[in-house]
Amino acid sequence: MPRHRAGVFISRDAQPRESLTKYLPGFILRAMRAPGWLLCLVALGLLGGCVSIKIGREFPSPDAHWIVAGRSDRWGLQRMLGEPYQVGFENGDPTWRWLYVQRDGAGAVSKDLIVRFNAEGLVKSYSFTSNFPDDLRRLK
Repeated sequence: MPRHRAGVFISRDAQPRESLTKYLPGFILRAMRAPGWLLCLVALGLLGGCVSIKIGREFPSPDAHWIVAGRSDRWGLQRMLGEPYQVGFENGDPTWRWLYVQRDGAGAVSKDLIVRFNAEGLVKSYSFTSNFPDDLRRLK
């Protein structure tokens, strides 16, 4: 009659585990004992390429004539680009930043617009950088 141990039926003529070491290397037996962490590691590796991360809000890439220092104001930029991702100060001047980052299994693309304003709320200076393919073709 077969023996029952932890939900597994074992026949009387089953070979003990020690006899398996004669035929299988030790690292295979260790891997067979811990399939949980191995399966988890494989699943994380496969899913890592499928995850998509987005930071900030997508905004239209500005043309050079959209923003004019001394003439464009913060409210016009807000209507055109949406709410800024960050606000702050640089050398005492109010600064707004629009940022959008998209990362997936194929790589990452980003665009970043930083605008400094004077005391009247007009653009003092700005900087736009991007590695989106459309922007790279347009700006080169």
